[in-house]
Amino acid sequence: MSIIQNLFAISPYIALFITLALGYLVGKITIGRFVLGGVAGTLLMGVIIGQFGVQIDPGVKTIFFALFIYAVGYQGGPQFFGALNFKTINILLSAVVMTVTGLITVLVAAKLFNLDSGTAAGLAAGGLTQSAIIGTAGDAIAKLGGVTEEAKSLMQTNVAVGYAVTYIFGSLGPILMVSWLIPTFMKWDIREEALKLADEMSDGKPELAPGEFNAMTDLVSRAYKLSPESKLIGRDIQAINGDLLDVAIEMISRDGQSVEIDKTVVLQAGDILVVTGRRQAIAGHVESAHSEVALPEGTVLIEENRQLVANDKQLIGKSLAQIKAETNLDTYRGIYVTDVIRGGHSQHITADFVVKKDDIIQLTGSAKDINRIEKNIGKRLVSVFSTDYVLFGLGMVAGLLIGLINFKIAGIPVTIGSGAGCLISGLFVGWLRSRKPNMGSLPLGASNFLRDFGLAVFVGIVGLQAGPQAIDTIKEHGLTLLFLGVGVTIIPQIISFFISYYVLKIKNPIEALACVAGGRSANPGFAALLEKAGNATPVFAFTVTYAIANVLLTLWGPIIVGIISSS
Repeated sequence: MSIIQNLFAISPYIALFITLALGYLVGKITIGRFVLGGVAGTLLMGVIIGQFGVQIDPGVKTIFFALFIYAVGYQGGPQFFGALNFKTINILLSAVVMTVTGLITVLVAAKLFNLDSGTAAGLAAGGLTQSAIIGTAGDAIAKLGGVTEEAKSLMQTNVAVGYAVTYIFGSLGPILMVSWLIPTFMKWDIREEALKLADEMSDGKPELAPGEFNAMTDLVSRAYKLSPESKLIGRDIQAINGDLLDVAIEMISRDGQSVEIDKTVVLQAGDILVVTGRRQAIAGHVESAHSEVALPEGTVLIEENRQLVANDKQLIGKSLAQIKAETNLDTYRGIYVTDVIRGGHSQHITADFVVKKDDIIQLTGSAKDINRIEKNIGKRLVSVFSTDYVLFGLGMVAGLLIGLINFKIAGIPVTIGSGAGCLISGLFVGWLRSRKPNMGSLPLGASNFLRDFGLAVFVGIVGLQAGPQAIDTIKEHGLTLLFLGVGVTIIPQIISFFISYYVLKIKNPIEALACVAGGRSANPGFAALLEKAGNATPVFAFTVTYAIANVLLTLWGPIIVGIISSS
């Protein structure tokens, strides 16, 4: 044992990564419908491995949680601001119900079991996983009148004791509630419900799971043989393509030979035209009523999808048809529009669609032809695989600075904290990216890694730090305080869920579960819900309730001390 302790003392990060590996291994264990999950598994393994006395700089936990919550905000930013409406009121009330129920549960427990102010405040801090209560309650105890300094010191020590004993289940309880107990009771499949909600929020476009793809591709190529009666005979290729918007003639085969296309090529009877474009548009254009023929085996047509950000002042406010007519004069083959994205959402393409500033216009065609007109439309969208480290760094700085903001409510100091600060900045940068596509790029793979790895490290360190103190305190004080912590953790969640679902009419399963996690600022519980959902759909409800819970739960410290001390 001493060898392991010495190893962990020399390199505590070995213990951290062992915790992560074993935690996610344990998290894969399935018993019936119950799957513990990597987050809960890591927390439990952290408590066990923490018995070796692992010491890790608390700043590591802070920065990895900041990365996690920033990535969560970034992914949910467009949805968050797009979803703000009157239903937010019910979600806000859900957070109030959760926090007030938590306060009442703590006060009842303190009354029934004759807890002093310090122990009761510690019970609230750990059972409701709001560490800020330790500070606000400690300050309130220090200002109590008619109490000896020795009694104040004892109560302040009991705040830490109550927190240490109850914090582990305070973190684990919401994980079990939102990822297993409530969904099992309500017969909800979290992933299925998350996909439904994502579908509703994406205008009917389904979210694809890993390995899935849409077999109905957006772009298709079809070949048609010109009949002698065709109206296209005798017309040159540039004139024909100039009349088309979302499809184009890209190849011509004549007498079994491919014809080198330039703007002077004139169509003849018997020519086989290869038409490329959007699936929904191609059927209504170019000889679709005549004979379709099979493409010769081995036919190759190399094209490029290029996204351009509309910023040419001369084009803003004009229709797609006008833009194409003005910019597509010297192309040999056709350049056609395959997508227009505004505010992160694809738009319905028509010739009359009016382009606004910062719309993303996706053009398809040969690279040579697109190069000719690119400068007439706007800047090329930066690669979706590169990260804008400038805005990422500034976003993190802004989040950490916001977290330093503190103010007083009724004389009680409240600090926003780095978690809430980075969530706010992440939401803003994610929203900014949807409005200004060339700013703030953070690829999905990169943001997913920051989110998942940041969370894993945060939860692992929580377990490593809380484990030794919790075990020692349980030995000293028995199991009473531990069971009270279980009650403070579970009871408010149950009451709040049923009030939110049946009274406040928050009927969407994902939003209802996110309200449970956010209403008690349960970051590990939210992370477990994200893990089960597999997408960012819980972000909106969690963000709103998390913000309210952070303020109200912080206020409960002095209120608990004041009520119990005066009773």
